[in-house]
Amino acid sequence: MRLEQLFRQARHFNQGGSVWDCRAVVATLNEIVALLARNDIKSELLKELDRLGGGLGKMQGNQHIDQAALATVLGQIDAAAQRIYGHSGRIGYQVMENELFKSVAQRTAIPGGTCSFDLPGYHFWLERDVERRRNEATEWLDCFHPVQEGIALILGLLRDSAAGIWETAHGGFFQKNLDHAAAVQLLRVAVPIELPYFAEISGSKHRFTVRFLTGLSNERPVQCSEDVPFQLTVCLL
Repeated sequence: MRLEQLFRQARHFNQGGSVWDCRAVVATLNEIVALLARNDIKSELLKELDRLGGGLGKMQGNQHIDQAALATVLGQIDAAAQRIYGHSGRIGYQVMENELFKSVAQRTAIPGGTCSFDLPGYHFWLERDVERRRNEATEWLDCFHPVQEGIALILGLLRDSAAGIWETAHGGFFQKNLDHAAAVQLLRVAVPIELPYFAEISGSKHRFTVRFLTGLSNERPVQCSEDVPFQLTVCLL
């Protein structure tokens, strides 16, 4: 989910044409590279896609399942897996080995470390023609497309795996035990937009808790005392 957000963030900033948009793209790419360096995301995605394909494949022939929709999903899973599997080497190695990107990455840990006087080459690149600069940034982002696509598919299927039900957090507090026979993968909480509360979720393998907090940006959030209606979705595949 962190990678999902970072990919969206990078694509968003890459639509802009200013130097600051481009700086944001490069900074976000640096976060993506750092996150990928800690995990073998390629193997993890292939394993999860294989698990999903195997589980959904068992539903073929079930008269209670829309077979056309199932075939479409299975095709998407297979195509995503093939694209990831067919990507030779480490995901994003083209970006990681780019000399300009490496010079920026080495300075990002220093506050203000990517100023023009620190990285004149980076400054020169940022001041180039907007379309040329954006096209190069797009090429960098596209290096991660198989991973971005696989993550979007897996999370999309997971989020759509269950329907939300309305619950009430009495005094801003809600707790529920988990079914030990079902491996819950994701909890989603939706709050009516007009309510001035946000949800804080915590849990263990036995139960989870949702607390609804309120507070201005300059105040420490506190649990609300009112009953809060919300929609809860327990996702698993």
